Amino acid sequence: MDLEGELGVIAAAHGGTGEPVLHPTRTDVVVLRRGEVVVKAHSRRDDAEALRLRLRAAASAALSGVLLPPLRPDVITVAGRAVTVWPTGAPVAHDELDSAPWEEGARLLARLHAVPLTLVPPLPEAGGPARAARAVRRMPGDGPVERLLRRTFEELPAPEPVPGLLTHGDWHLGQLVRRDRWLLIDVDDLGVGDPAWDLARPAAWYAAGLLDPAVWERFVGAYLAFGGPALGDGADPWRRLDLPARAVTVQLAAVAVVNAGREGRELDEVEHSLVEACNRIVRA
Repeated sequence: MDLEGELGVIAAAHGGTGEPVLHPTRTDVVVLRRGEVVVKAHSRRDDAEALRLRLRAAASAALSGVLLPPLRPDVITVAGRAVTVWPTGAPVAHDELDSAPWEEGARLLARLHAVPLTLVPPLPEAGGPARAARAVRRMPGDGPVERLLRRTFEELPAPEPVPGLLTHGDWHLGQLVRRDRWLLIDVDDLGVGDPAWDLARPAAWYAAGLLDPAVWERFVGAYLAFGGPALGDGADPWRRLDLPARAVTVQLAAVAVVNAGREGRELDEVEHSLVEACNRIVRA
């Protein structure tokens, strides 16, 4: 039986009904939905033991109402791949960027960052910085755009040390689903780190001119109103956000370059905006 077939069997064993449906991804991750059950075969590079700790954290009482809990709080191994099982949830609509639940996302991040580390299992480092570095390394070419992105990333200053807090590691609107309430999903990069990285993607979009300033203000204002600790006193959010936002800008541009190359197309308007933002960073 192939991987898709095995994932379908696992979904059925956990209450999934109906025809299995594969959700396309741009990585080696395989996501299959069967009724009210989602089964995820994680990337081959993912550390199964680290994933077990992250699953236990997602299932803990400390994160109830913040993270979607797994249907099964342990890892299944299928064909050498770590596999996890989850309930389904309704995602944010792709065409609702401005009217998306930004305040709910901010509230959930503020709650996540405020959870004492003593209330969850010992966790590895959050994956944000490693994701950015990995995206730059994955670029295969050596054209002017690739050279620009590598130079931009290499010239970023070293981060200032900050107290490590519970951090999602890869937050964006796609990491929200709704059941009876909005919840965070995807524990692949959950860990201990600088929580400013969880705000870095919307910050990068705002700085690149891709997110309406009013939406950005709603998001940051809600995060601070709910007591989020990532920005210090909030008087100057960019003191903490500047470096993560720049790094994530390079990450998003590098991913865009890799995807465009794989799909045999030119960069689209949004992707060009990210590359141009990197050009401004390196010239600053």
